[in-house]
Amino acid sequence: MSSEPFDIGAAGTDVSSASSEEPRYPDHLRLEVERYLEGLHFADEPLTAGLERAMRYSLLAGGKRIRPVLCLATAEAVGMDSHQVMPLAGAIELIHTYSLIHDDLPAMDDDDLRRGQPTCHVAFGEDVAILAGDGLYAEAFKHLLRERRCPPERLIDAAVELADATGAGGMVGGQYVDVANVAPEGPAGLRRLHELKTGRLIGASVMCVLMLGGVDGSARMCFRRFAAELGVLFQIVDDILDVTGTDAALGKPSGSDERHGKRTYVSEFGIDRARELAAESHRMARQTLSEAMATLPGQRTATNLEQITDFIYTRTS
Repeated sequence: MSSEPFDIGAAGTDVSSASSEEPRYPDHLRLEVERYLEGLHFADEPLTAGLERAMRYSLLAGGKRIRPVLCLATAEAVGMDSHQVMPLAGAIELIHTYSLIHDDLPAMDDDDLRRGQPTCHVAFGEDVAILAGDGLYAEAFKHLLRERRCPPERLIDAAVELADATGAGGMVGGQYVDVANVAPEGPAGLRRLHELKTGRLIGASVMCVLMLGGVDGSARMCFRRFAAELGVLFQIVDDILDVTGTDAALGKPSGSDERHGKRTYVSEFGIDRARELAAESHRMARQTLSEAMATLPGQRTATNLEQITDFIYTRTS
Protein backbone atom coordinates (compact mmCIF):
# COMPACT_ATOMS: atom_id res chain seq x y z
CA MET A 1 0.00 0.00 0.00
CA SER A 2 1.41 3.34 -1.01
CA SER A 3 1.84 5.97 1.70
CA GLU A 4 1.28 8.84 -0.71
CA PRO A 5 -1.20 11.39 0.69
CA PHE A 6 -4.92 10.80 0.31
CA ASP A 7 -7.29 13.65 -0.32
CA ILE A 8 -9.81 13.74 2.51
CA GLY A 9 -12.22 15.72 0.42
CA ALA A 10 -14.69 18.46 1.17
CA ALA A 11 -17.61 16.06 1.00
CA GLY A 12 -15.93 13.58 3.32
CA THR A 13 -14.84 11.19 0.60
CA ASP A 14 -11.32 9.84 0.34
CA VAL A 15 -9.64 9.64 -3.02
CA SER A 16 -6.19 8.10 -3.30
CA SER A 17 -3.78 9.97 -5.46
CA ALA A 18 -1.95 6.70 -6.08
CA SER A 19 -4.76 4.17 -6.55
CA SER A 20 -8.49 4.02 -7.15
CA GLU A 21 -8.79 1.15 -4.67
CA GLU A 22 -9.89 1.97 -1.15
CA PRO A 23 -7.74 0.45 1.60
CA ARG A 24 -9.09 -2.84 2.86
CA TYR A 25 -10.21 -3.32 6.45
CA PRO A 26 -9.89 -6.64 8.33
CA ASP A 27 -13.64 -7.19 8.54
CA HIS A 28 -13.13 -10.83 9.48
CA LEU A 29 -11.64 -9.61 12.76
CA ARG A 30 -14.49 -7.13 13.24
CA LEU A 31 -16.99 -9.96 12.83
CA GLU A 32 -15.13 -11.99 15.46
CA VAL A 33 -15.44 -9.05 17.82
CA GLU A 34 -19.15 -8.58 17.04
CA ARG A 35 -19.90 -12.22 17.81
CA TYR A 36 -18.00 -12.00 21.06
CA LEU A 37 -19.73 -8.80 22.19
CA GLU A 38 -23.14 -10.29 21.38
CA GLY A 39 -22.46 -12.97 23.97
CA LEU A 40 -21.72 -10.56 26.81
CA HIS A 41 -24.37 -10.07 29.48
CA PHE A 42 -24.09 -8.05 32.67
CA ALA A 43 -27.18 -8.39 34.86
CA ASP A 44 -28.08 -11.48 36.87
CA GLU A 45 -30.36 -9.39 39.04
CA PRO A 46 -33.82 -9.01 37.42
CA LEU A 47 -34.21 -5.55 38.93
CA THR A 48 -31.28 -4.26 36.85
CA ALA A 49 -32.45 -5.68 33.51
CA GLY A 50 -33.25 -2.16 32.32
CA LEU A 51 -29.68 -1.09 33.00
CA GLU A 52 -28.36 -4.00 30.96
CA ARG A 53 -30.64 -3.03 28.07
CA ALA A 54 -29.13 0.46 28.06
CA MET A 55 -25.58 -0.93 28.23
CA ARG A 56 -26.13 -3.38 25.38
CA TYR A 57 -28.02 -0.79 23.33
CA SER A 58 -24.88 1.32 23.03
CA LEU A 59 -22.41 -1.57 23.00
CA LEU A 60 -24.08 -3.37 20.09
CA ALA A 61 -24.75 -0.29 17.96
CA GLY A 62 -22.10 -1.32 15.43
CA GLY A 63 -19.12 0.56 14.08
CA LYS A 64 -15.73 -0.57 12.82
CA ARG A 65 -14.58 -1.71 16.29
CA ILE A 66 -11.14 -0.28 15.57
CA ARG A 67 -9.75 -0.72 19.08
CA PRO A 68 -10.63 -4.39 19.63
CA VAL A 69 -9.73 -5.19 16.01
CA LEU A 70 -6.39 -3.55 16.71
CA CYS A 71 -5.96 -5.94 19.65
CA LEU A 72 -6.56 -8.98 17.46
CA ALA A 73 -4.31 -7.68 14.68
CA THR A 74 -1.51 -7.00 17.16
CA ALA A 75 -1.85 -10.50 18.58
CA GLU A 76 -1.58 -11.95 15.08
CA ALA A 77 1.50 -9.85 14.34
CA VAL A 78 3.38 -11.09 17.41
CA GLY A 79 2.30 -14.72 17.06
CA MET A 80 -0.47 -14.95 19.68
CA ASP A 81 -3.79 -16.74 19.30
CA SER A 82 -6.81 -14.43 19.15
CA HIS A 83 -8.45 -16.57 21.86
CA GLN A 84 -5.86 -15.28 24.32
CA VAL A 85 -6.65 -11.62 23.77
CA MET A 86 -10.39 -11.63 23.03
CA PRO A 87 -11.37 -10.80 26.64
CA LEU A 88 -9.01 -7.82 26.46
CA ALA A 89 -10.50 -6.78 23.13
CA GLY A 90 -13.98 -6.99 24.60
CA ALA A 91 -12.98 -5.03 27.70
CA ILE A 92 -11.48 -2.25 25.59
CA GLU A 93 -14.67 -1.96 23.53
CA LEU A 94 -16.73 -1.79 26.74
CA ILE A 95 -14.55 1.08 27.91
CA HIS A 96 -14.72 2.84 24.56
CA THR A 97 -18.52 2.54 24.57
CA TYR A 98 -18.68 3.96 28.09
CA SER A 99 -16.62 6.94 26.97
CA LEU A 100 -18.97 7.57 24.03
CA ILE A 101 -22.05 7.44 26.26
CA HIS A 102 -20.55 10.00 28.62
CA ASP A 103 -19.17 12.17 25.79
CA ASP A 104 -22.66 12.46 24.33
CA LEU A 105 -24.28 13.67 27.56
CA PRO A 106 -25.74 17.22 27.69
CA ALA A 107 -23.03 18.25 30.16
CA MET A 108 -20.34 17.19 27.67
CA ASP A 109 -20.91 17.29 23.88
CA ASP A 110 -24.73 17.21 24.05
CA ASP A 111 -25.13 14.99 20.98
CA ASP A 112 -28.40 13.28 20.05
CA LEU A 113 -27.04 10.81 17.49
CA ARG A 114 -24.32 8.16 17.72
CA ARG A 115 -23.61 5.38 15.24
CA GLY A 116 -26.76 6.33 13.38
CA GLN A 117 -29.14 5.89 16.31
CA PRO A 118 -30.34 8.05 19.22
CA THR A 119 -27.68 8.41 21.89
CA CYS A 120 -28.06 6.48 25.13
CA HIS A 121 -29.34 9.46 27.14
CA VAL A 122 -31.93 10.24 24.46
CA ALA A 123 -33.15 6.63 24.42
CA PHE A 124 -33.02 5.91 28.15
CA GLY A 125 -32.65 9.24 29.97
CA GLU A 126 -29.59 11.03 31.36
CA ASP A 127 -29.62 9.21 34.69
CA VAL A 128 -29.68 5.73 33.15
CA ALA A 129 -27.07 6.71 30.54
CA ILE A 130 -24.63 7.83 33.25
CA LEU A 131 -25.14 4.54 35.07
CA ALA A 132 -24.81 2.54 31.84
CA GLY A 133 -21.43 4.14 31.21
CA ASP A 134 -20.33 3.52 34.80
CA GLY A 135 -21.47 -0.08 34.52
CA LEU A 136 -19.59 -0.71 31.29
CA TYR A 137 -16.34 0.58 32.78
CA ALA A 138 -16.63 -1.69 35.83
CA GLU A 139 -17.72 -4.69 33.78
CA ALA A 140 -14.72 -4.23 31.48
CA PHE A 141 -12.24 -4.97 34.27
CA LYS A 142 -14.42 -7.69 35.77
CA HIS A 143 -14.50 -9.41 32.38
CA LEU A 144 -10.78 -9.02 31.69
CA LEU A 145 -9.76 -10.38 35.09
CA ARG A 146 -12.30 -13.19 35.22
CA GLU A 147 -11.52 -14.59 31.77
CA ARG A 148 -7.97 -15.65 32.62
CA ARG A 149 -6.31 -16.85 29.41
CA CYS A 150 -2.74 -15.73 30.15
CA PRO A 151 -0.36 -16.07 33.11
CA PRO A 152 -1.66 -14.04 36.10
CA GLU A 153 1.33 -11.70 36.30
CA ARG A 154 0.93 -10.73 32.64
CA LEU A 155 -2.80 -10.25 33.10
CA ILE A 156 -2.22 -7.92 36.04
CA ASP A 157 0.31 -5.88 34.06
CA ALA A 158 -2.18 -5.50 31.22
CA ALA A 159 -4.98 -4.51 33.60
CA VAL A 160 -2.77 -1.86 35.20
CA GLU A 161 -1.82 -0.51 31.77
CA LEU A 162 -5.48 -0.36 30.73
CA ALA A 163 -6.51 1.40 33.95
CA ASP A 164 -3.69 3.91 33.56
CA ALA A 165 -4.59 4.55 29.92
CA THR A 166 -8.21 5.29 30.80
CA GLY A 167 -7.90 7.12 34.13
CA ALA A 168 -6.72 10.53 35.25
CA GLY A 169 -3.39 10.07 33.49
CA GLY A 170 -5.02 8.97 30.25
CA MET A 171 -8.42 9.20 28.59
CA VAL A 172 -10.38 10.78 31.45
CA GLY A 173 -7.53 13.18 32.13
CA GLY A 174 -7.56 14.15 28.47
CA GLN A 175 -11.30 14.74 28.61
CA TYR A 176 -10.73 17.05 31.57
CA VAL A 177 -8.01 18.96 29.70
CA ASP A 178 -10.49 19.34 26.85
CA VAL A 179 -13.51 20.57 28.83
CA ALA A 180 -11.42 22.76 31.13
CA ASN A 181 -9.48 24.16 28.14
CA VAL A 182 -6.16 23.98 29.97
CA ALA A 183 -3.96 22.53 27.22
CA PRO A 184 -0.97 24.79 26.49
CA GLU A 185 -1.18 26.88 23.35
CA GLY A 186 0.56 25.66 20.22
CA PRO A 187 1.04 22.35 18.45
CA ALA A 188 2.68 20.57 21.40
CA GLY A 189 -0.24 21.38 23.69
CA LEU A 190 -2.78 20.21 21.13
CA ARG A 191 -0.90 16.97 20.53
CA ARG A 192 -0.65 16.32 24.28
CA LEU A 193 -4.40 16.87 24.71
CA HIS A 194 -5.20 14.24 22.10
CA GLU A 195 -2.46 11.85 23.19
CA LEU A 196 -4.36 11.62 26.46
CA LYS A 197 -7.96 11.88 25.32
CA THR A 198 -7.81 9.59 22.29
CA GLY A 199 -4.33 8.16 21.93
CA ARG A 200 -3.96 6.35 25.24
CA LEU A 201 -6.85 3.93 24.69
CA ILE A 202 -5.73 3.26 21.13
CA GLY A 203 -2.24 2.71 22.47
CA ALA A 204 -3.53 0.31 25.13
CA SER A 205 -5.12 -1.74 22.35
CA VAL A 206 -1.58 -2.54 21.24
CA MET A 207 0.46 -2.39 24.44
CA CYS A 208 -1.82 -4.55 26.59
CA VAL A 209 -1.57 -7.31 23.98
CA LEU A 210 2.22 -7.20 24.17
CA MET A 211 2.01 -7.49 27.94
CA LEU A 212 -0.28 -10.50 27.75
CA GLY A 213 2.14 -12.08 25.27
CA GLY A 214 5.27 -11.32 27.26
CA VAL A 215 6.73 -9.19 24.46
CA ASP A 216 9.31 -6.90 26.02
CA GLY A 217 12.48 -4.94 25.38
CA SER A 218 13.06 -3.09 22.12
CA ALA A 219 9.97 -4.63 20.51
CA ARG A 220 7.70 -3.15 23.15
CA MET A 221 9.35 0.27 22.84
CA CYS A 222 8.97 0.27 19.06
CA PHE A 223 5.35 -0.83 19.20
CA ARG A 224 4.65 1.91 21.75
CA ARG A 225 5.90 4.51 19.24
CA PHE A 226 3.69 2.99 16.57
CA ALA A 227 0.65 2.98 18.85
CA ALA A 228 1.22 6.59 19.89
CA GLU A 229 1.46 7.74 16.28
CA LEU A 230 -1.64 5.78 15.34
CA GLY A 231 -3.56 7.63 18.05
CA VAL A 232 -2.43 10.98 16.69
CA LEU A 233 -3.37 9.95 13.15
CA PHE A 234 -6.84 8.88 14.29
CA GLN A 235 -7.46 12.24 15.95
CA ILE A 236 -6.25 14.38 13.04
CA VAL A 237 -8.54 12.50 10.65
CA ASP A 238 -11.38 12.70 13.17
CA ASP A 239 -10.99 16.47 13.32
CA ILE A 240 -11.00 16.70 9.52
CA LEU A 241 -14.13 14.56 9.25
CA ASP A 242 -15.95 16.68 11.79
CA VAL A 243 -15.65 19.52 9.26
CA THR A 244 -15.91 17.66 5.95
CA GLY A 245 -18.19 14.74 6.81
CA THR A 246 -21.95 14.46 6.69
CA ASP A 247 -24.26 13.37 9.50
CA ALA A 248 -25.25 10.30 7.48
CA ALA A 249 -21.67 9.21 6.85
CA LEU A 250 -20.47 9.89 10.39
CA GLY A 251 -23.52 8.46 12.14
CA LYS A 252 -23.48 11.51 14.42
CA PRO A 253 -23.84 15.29 13.99
CA SER A 254 -20.97 16.86 12.06
CA GLY A 255 -19.53 20.21 13.11
CA SER A 256 -19.78 19.35 16.80
CA ASP A 257 -16.24 20.54 17.60
CA GLU A 258 -16.83 23.97 16.09
CA ARG A 259 -20.16 24.38 17.87
CA HIS A 260 -18.47 23.71 21.18
CA GLY A 261 -15.44 25.87 20.43
CA LYS A 262 -13.00 22.98 20.82
CA ARG A 263 -9.39 23.09 19.79
CA THR A 264 -8.78 20.73 16.89
CA TYR A 265 -6.16 20.21 14.22
CA VAL A 266 -8.46 22.04 11.81
CA SER A 267 -9.10 25.02 14.11
CA GLU A 268 -5.39 25.22 14.93
CA PHE A 269 -3.87 24.70 11.48
CA GLY A 270 -6.66 24.99 8.92
CA ILE A 271 -8.04 22.20 6.77
CA ASP A 272 -5.21 22.07 4.22
CA ARG A 273 -2.45 21.87 6.81
CA ALA A 274 -4.46 19.32 8.82
CA ARG A 275 -4.54 17.11 5.72
CA GLU A 276 -0.78 17.47 5.35
CA LEU A 277 -0.32 16.55 9.02
CA ALA A 278 -2.50 13.48 8.52
CA ALA A 279 -0.32 12.39 5.60
CA GLU A 280 2.84 12.93 7.66
CA SER A 281 1.38 11.01 10.61
CA HIS A 282 0.32 8.16 8.33
CA ARG A 283 3.84 7.85 6.92
CA MET A 284 5.30 7.90 10.43
CA ALA A 285 2.86 5.25 11.65
CA ARG A 286 3.72 2.93 8.77
CA GLN A 287 7.44 3.53 9.33
CA THR A 288 7.30 2.85 13.07
CA LEU A 289 5.23 -0.28 12.44
CA SER A 290 7.91 -1.59 10.09
CA GLU A 291 10.57 -0.84 12.69
CA ALA A 292 8.54 -2.64 15.36
CA MET A 293 8.05 -5.72 13.22
CA ALA A 294 11.78 -5.82 12.50
CA THR A 295 12.45 -6.35 16.22
CA LEU A 296 10.47 -9.61 16.30
CA PRO A 297 12.12 -12.98 15.66
CA GLY A 298 11.48 -14.72 12.36
CA GLN A 299 9.83 -13.37 9.25
CA ARG A 300 6.58 -12.08 10.72
CA THR A 301 4.07 -9.97 8.79
CA ALA A 302 1.62 -7.31 9.95
CA THR A 303 -0.88 -7.21 7.09
CA ASN A 304 -3.88 -6.49 9.29
CA LEU A 305 -2.08 -3.79 11.27
CA GLU A 306 -1.08 -2.17 7.98
CA GLN A 307 -4.67 -2.30 6.76
CA ILE A 308 -5.96 -0.72 9.98
CA THR A 309 -3.37 2.05 9.73
CA ASP A 310 -4.34 2.80 6.14
CA PHE A 311 -8.03 2.63 6.98
CA ILE A 312 -7.69 5.10 9.84
CA TYR A 313 -5.98 7.49 7.44
CA THR A 314 -8.63 7.21 4.73
CA ARG A 315 -11.79 6.54 6.73
CA THR A 316 -14.95 8.50 6.01
CA SER A 317 -16.78 7.89 9.29
